[in-house]
Amino acid sequence: MSGRVAGKRVLITGGAGGLGQAMAWMMAREGARVAISDIDGAAAERLANAINAEIAGAAVAYAHDVRGEDDWARVVEVAARELGGLSVLVNNAGVGGPLAFAEDDTVENWQRQFEINLRSVMLGCKHAMPHLRQAAPASIVNISSLAGLVAAPGMGAYNATKAGVWMYTKTVALEAAKNDWNVRCNSVHPVFIRTPILDPFTAMAGGDEARAHERLARGIPLKRIGEPDDVAYCVLYLASDESRFVTGAEFKIDGGTTAQ
Repeated sequence: MSGRVAGKRVLITGGAGGLGQAMAWMMAREGARVAISDIDGAAAERLANAINAEIAGAAVAYAHDVRGEDDWARVVEVAARELGGLSVLVNNAGVGGPLAFAEDDTVENWQRQFEINLRSVMLGCKHAMPHLRQAAPASIVNISSLAGLVAAPGMGAYNATKAGVWMYTKTVALEAAKNDWNVRCNSVHPVFIRTPILDPFTAMAGGDEARAHERLARGIPLKRIGEPDDVAYCVLYLASDESRFVTGAEFKIDGGTTAQ
């Protein structure tokens, strides 16, 4: 077996589409065995089958609601058993929400984003850590957002949950380092990436995706939105032993946005 993550055993949440799908393909093609979990179990199964058609035995799939602790315990245990251990966790599952100013926002919107974007990361780290320690050197990659570092009006819940992922990542990184567990933990912060999470912006542009993406790209120095592989390459690096001296860090995949 060869590749940048040869021999690694990777669990990716929200892995059936968008960023997760790009990560799953890249990890498998670089030598890892991949467990794809997603709320849409059928979509996760279809992706695993497609990967296995190209790379036999590289992928397994599970239906997984990241909001539930029992579901986390089940998926982590089954994935570790079927993969022969767990050496990388990618907490990728996440959602956006409606734009809402503070006086109009709802508890339901906050609760949904908190459960999926932030609490799921805690549950993943909690349940995966014993397996990661056993398989060390190991890595946790938490997908946050540029919105976790830079605020925007009407995005209170998203800003707050993604900022929570950023800071929680540092806490876990320090816990693992100070206890000599040899488990690294880093966060990734993309700006606008060509995935379904941009659909609301397309709707605001009257369904014209090209026009919506052009508008979003105006504030990015590189003058384009990102592609899923732009994020997947960063995750690949953090999953690999190439990043063995990197922990508690945040990686901005933002086309130069925060350099302005």
